[in-house]
Amino acid sequence: MLEFKFDTQLLIEGHDLDEDEINDYIRNNIPGDCLLAVGDEDLIKIHYHTNIPWAVLEYCSSLGDICDIVVENMERQENGLHG
Repeated sequence: MLEFKFDTQLLIEGHDLDEDEINDYIRNNIPGDCLLAVGDEDLIKIHYHTNIPWAVLEYCSSLGDICDIVVENMERQENGLHG
């Protein structure tokens, strides 16, 4: 059984985005692991394992437009089912 079952991925498009601030906020406020927040001031790619993907989406949408959203249930994948 996985501790964090949803693989959450998305892009944030905006202005003056700060990957370090985003990384710190997610780590400190949304339980999970395997965080990647990489990009530049106009585009950030997020990858995060969590049980509350909606919290990641809500936070990221407050920073700019979000797109290319993928939320996969890794527990289902582990059991040979579609995520």
